[in-house]
Amino acid sequence: MNRPLDSRQLLAFAALARCQSFTRAAKELFLTQSAVSHTIKALETEVGSRLVDRAGRRVLLTQAGEQFLRHAEKILREMDAARSGLDSLSRWGHGRLRVGASTTACQYILPTVLREFKQSFPKSVITIEPGDYARQVELLQHNQIDLAFMLEPEGGGEFDFVPLFSDELRFVTSPLHEWVRLGRVVRDTLGSETLVLYNKSSYTFRLVSEYFREERLALGHFIELGSMDAIKELVKIGMGVGVLAPWMARAELESGALVDFPLGRRRLRRTWGVAHVRGRRLPLAEETFVGLCRSVTESFGKPSNPQRGAHEA
Repeated sequence: MNRPLDSRQLLAFAALARCQSFTRAAKELFLTQSAVSHTIKALETEVGSRLVDRAGRRVLLTQAGEQFLRHAEKILREMDAARSGLDSLSRWGHGRLRVGASTTACQYILPTVLREFKQSFPKSVITIEPGDYARQVELLQHNQIDLAFMLEPEGGGEFDFVPLFSDELRFVTSPLHEWVRLGRVVRDTLGSETLVLYNKSSYTFRLVSEYFREERLALGHFIELGSMDAIKELVKIGMGVGVLAPWMARAELESGALVDFPLGRRRLRRTWGVAHVRGRRLPLAEETFVGLCRSVTESFGKPSNPQRGAHEA
């Protein structure tokens, strides 16, 4: 009968795979390099396979090592979940919540969610990691956050995704723009318009670019910014036409400071939700957070001005 694997060996192996160096892994684990080396050798003997190769100063995983790493990380996550679960049982309201979110979600959604969350879990330690879509995926993959408020992951094979609401990306203009007088987008003039878009490295920018290409629309001059507030301010003063979801400019649309139009007959929609590592059972605090996100964003997918939806490009 095979003996159970030693958790200290799994920790050392996971650290070595992450650091690709015995020296850096030893520093991370507060051990000597020799101790880490002996631990890995003992693990290889235990499993009956060579798990790592040395390439100069770098340490690379063998094919067996790559396969074993997936199991090791899963075991370590389960161990962390077991400890967290026991801690929650013994200390109601204590624990941690590590959340990743885009800067837009941090500004428009999380403040209300976290204010209500703190009322239920006043002693919970909350960590927020802001970042774009790619950063949230990376943080989830490396177990540096528990939940990510984000757009639905592409493929989604390694994550479970709880959908909350869908929105539509639309043009927003100053009320003095010619389109407002005409009551519609003039498709032929799009090539001469300056578009004010969110961060070129973002998932949203890619969605907009792909949409324009598929619709055979010219994506000519554009300004890219990393702030929705900055986008709205440039559009207000007539510097260009923005592309964003109405819930991000609800106050401005309702007051008439901005006017929105659909991008075209085919709508460009996105789904927002909360993602976590596939198969991980959420503790009560995280389930509560997801529920609060759903409550706060309930109206976000609804158009701010339904009559505007009738104007096509």
